[in-house]
Amino acid sequence: MPAPIQPAVLSLAPDGTPYSPVFDDVYHTSAGGLGQARHVFLEGNGLPERWRGRHRWVIIETGFGLGLNFLATWQAWRDDPARSNRLDFISIEKHPFQTADLARLHAAWPELAALADELRQSWPALLPGIHRLHLDHGRVTLTLAFGDALEFLPQLVAQADAFYLDGFSPARNPDLWSPAIFGQLARLAAPGASLATWSVTGHVRRGLEAAGFGLERRAGFGGKREMLTGRFANGNSSLAQDTSRTALVIGAGVAGTSVAERLAARGWQVSIIDEADKPGQGASGNRAGVFRPLPSLDDNRLARITRAGFLYGRRHLDALARAGHPVRWSPTGVLHLGRDAKQEGKQKAVVDALLPPTDYLRFVDKDEASQLAGWPLDAGGWWFPGGGWIQPPSLCAANLAAGGSHITPLMGRRLTQLNHHDDGWHAMDAQGSEIARAAVLVLANGVGIRALPQAAGLPVRPARGQVSHLPASPGSAPEVVVCRLGYVSPEVDGVRCAGATFVADDTCTELRESEHQDNLDKLDFILPGYAKPFDPATLAGRVGFRPASPDRLPMVGAVPAVAAIERTTPLADIPRLPGLYAATGFGARGLVWASLVGELLASLIDGDPLPLERELVDALDPARYLLKPPRPGGGGDE
Repeated sequence: MPAPIQPAVLSLAPDGTPYSPVFDDVYHTSAGGLGQARHVFLEGNGLPERWRGRHRWVIIETGFGLGLNFLATWQAWRDDPARSNRLDFISIEKHPFQTADLARLHAAWPELAALADELRQSWPALLPGIHRLHLDHGRVTLTLAFGDALEFLPQLVAQADAFYLDGFSPARNPDLWSPAIFGQLARLAAPGASLATWSVTGHVRRGLEAAGFGLERRAGFGGKREMLTGRFANGNSSLAQDTSRTALVIGAGVAGTSVAERLAARGWQVSIIDEADKPGQGASGNRAGVFRPLPSLDDNRLARITRAGFLYGRRHLDALARAGHPVRWSPTGVLHLGRDAKQEGKQKAVVDALLPPTDYLRFVDKDEASQLAGWPLDAGGWWFPGGGWIQPPSLCAANLAAGGSHITPLMGRRLTQLNHHDDGWHAMDAQGSEIARAAVLVLANGVGIRALPQAAGLPVRPARGQVSHLPASPGSAPEVVVCRLGYVSPEVDGVRCAGATFVADDTCTELRESEHQDNLDKLDFILPGYAKPFDPATLAGRVGFRPASPDRLPMVGAVPAVAAIERTTPLADIPRLPGLYAATGFGARGLVWASLVGELLASLIDGDPLPLERELVDALDPARYLLKPPRPGGGGDE
């Protein structure tokens, strides 16, 4: 079970320097934090000169603290007309500050006010895991890992051009200056990577040299006589990057449009093909879908990825709105009721153990749950104040609009064949005419992926889902989303959505009275007595087909080039089809997966640091099914 994040406690030393009572040490020298950031970390790494002329510059920092090193770097990058196209800054922090405390601390540096304010506006919830923030109109990416550096450095997938070795002193926080940390820095180092730190302690020097860094002592800052700089002679070049920067995405649902938007944000030219006349008409075509994470007591992979997806998705929705492309959605909150007393007890145990921020998740008893729902309930459960409902087609349209001229929608075109040539992938229609071509191809066409021979080995199953549309008046209860083996939405345009059925390997498109009845039975279980006025024989609704995976996790990554392989083969050694990627298997959780999956796949394709821990990236890899027998069932949701 993961330890809850313990926020930093704001304290000041007698001279006013920010101080940690946990580590009994100051956050920066009393001679000045901003001066230390510029002298030790920027100048010590040869910045800004070394990032000039580069497409991307990647920095990894071992302690975020107040964020001064990041803010100083961001400011120097902005002020440099010859800067790299993009700045990627990755930092690990075990005890992050609350936003209000950051505001008090940042007030000491008014010259950083505008940047510090933008940072705080995007500051993530204090929950364990990796949080990706897009700043400065997307040109600066801050990837924050909240947790222990010993746990997170091995989970990073990145190539660092520079390292900032910061944190409390080796005497106060020895784990952060250990051989295990230095070995991970070597693993993450790009060829010629540099490092800088204020510490010249003997075992730190010896450990860095043993890891392969050549070191040099330089004049320190303030009261420190010396500091260390270093270079890594070798380095890794494992992350691929396509130079043509053209991509073809198949499918204009939430998966495909999310990938297209994230590639477009990186300057790629993207064509997106869909046989419908507008985006979001397949499995993404419902009036209202549920948007919330799914916690667990052991914080398993599903819980961690849905948490990361939910938090990134919230930031993405906000970013689309700020850019003038608002999505039709509402953060009404989501009430997830326990199925029975036993599950209700487990839900409470999760909250008691994980101690999440209350604006993310809290447990409510049946009386408070009834108040939130506006209906008498017989159970309590989880309350997600920031969750809500999203209209999926509006998210698809907003993603395409945000991509602007970088995205070319090719709607009403039916793909029947894919061919690979020296110049990349060619998408062909039934008449043998070329629809589009690109160096990179992303298959995000839901269950349609099964018809393409290149992806035939992926165990995608169609899962029929019927949603019932109930007549509803504005302001009627419930005005929040309520889940319990099914879900019911608030009123949207005079209709309340209830459902949904989940029938694997059923491709019938017609509405069924029996499935309306199933949805009404679920509705009565959610809100006792609520379904009584509705007749299943007269209800309208919608049928969609979700692409489901055997283990309930999406398939995101490069498509394997083989149908079978020795099951002891490392994932990284499995051959892949050149330039071919998949984003499928979303099941009933497409809305919570989509935005993060788009960022993950775009990062993989463009060679960026990844926005998820390595073990979670591996858990989503489409090739994982070559290494284990698929489990029957899976993919359902409440």
